[in-house]
Amino acid sequence: MPVAGKKISFFKKVIVSFLFLMIAGGGIAIYWGYKLIYQPNVKLNGKSVEYFYIPTGSSFDDVINSLTEKQVIVNRTSFQRLAELKKYKKKVKPGRYRIRNNMNNNELVNMLRAGIQEPVLLAFNNIRTKEQLASRVGKKLEADSLQLLEILNSNEFAAKYNLKKQTILTLFIPNTYEMYWNTSADEFIARMVKEYDNFWNEKRKAKAKEIGLSRTEVAILASIVQAEQNRFDDEKPVIAGLYLNRLKIGMPLQSDPTLIYALGDFSINRVLNADKEIDSPYNTYKNTGLPPGPINLPEISSLDAVLNCRKSNYLYMCAKEDFSGRHNFSVTMEQHAVFARRFREALDKHNIKR
Repeated sequence: MPVAGKKISFFKKVIVSFLFLMIAGGGIAIYWGYKLIYQPNVKLNGKSVEYFYIPTGSSFDDVINSLTEKQVIVNRTSFQRLAELKKYKKKVKPGRYRIRNNMNNNELVNMLRAGIQEPVLLAFNNIRTKEQLASRVGKKLEADSLQLLEILNSNEFAAKYNLKKQTILTLFIPNTYEMYWNTSADEFIARMVKEYDNFWNEKRKAKAKEIGLSRTEVAILASIVQAEQNRFDDEKPVIAGLYLNRLKIGMPLQSDPTLIYALGDFSINRVLNADKEIDSPYNTYKNTGLPPGPINLPEISSLDAVLNCRKSNYLYMCAKEDFSGRHNFSVTMEQHAVFARRFREALDKHNIKR
């Protein structure tokens, strides 16, 4: 064979080999690119879903370290490389994220970069004090409970809404609210103010005016109604009407739950005569009118019970002796004395002394 032919054959082999290497290299690159982007990189140890929290102020390294420490991702390097390619490093967003088992890097990075977080449901009821409210909120949201408590105890904050420290809790309407986990204390307050304004529509304002109470006074009375009856909503309007009757004639409310609130011992099941001597503005045996603030966060059913109170001539009430949670209502002191004696005897029978 001529020398020239041999050279052409050699060059052909070189070119074919080079093309083969390029194709092979490209295939490898495609394979690693696929692994980087689309291969599942989230393993949740048998769980289908887990929630991942990114606190406010977190850096890219904080997120990477947390994903690794919590063993959310299998391959740290591949996630970090894709996150950097997608510019997530400069787009870290705080929040609560719903991580699914077998998510790939692309899905995870896109979700975190876009800030597509899962909201939380914040429900608060059975709240008696500011401390309890701040604690409940702090357990569900990123909002700092101490900061929230400081706001609730601020005269300046209360004055913004024509309230006082003692009445600030009337600003909060117990319900179930959907919020993002990274809601701050200030953002939580702003949301509650909005819900308060929505609750107090023109219809409710008109009803409050009709019974001669301000919105704050409605809430204070509703808190007493709720403390007296927290099981049967149908009794609440009756109790509200009874207390309004007492207010109209200047008769002390004589509500046992207000004494318990003044004593600060919510485990008390039986109020004693000695308790009625406590020196407190919340002692409604000694003081006439409403106490200076609510004794709990009244729920919507209690607020509406006051606004839609049932008219009657009742002035007295006493828990039924069957401990059903319902009450006997009376117009006269004589009839009330009969019901009160029955209830005391039932307490004695069950050895309930405190």
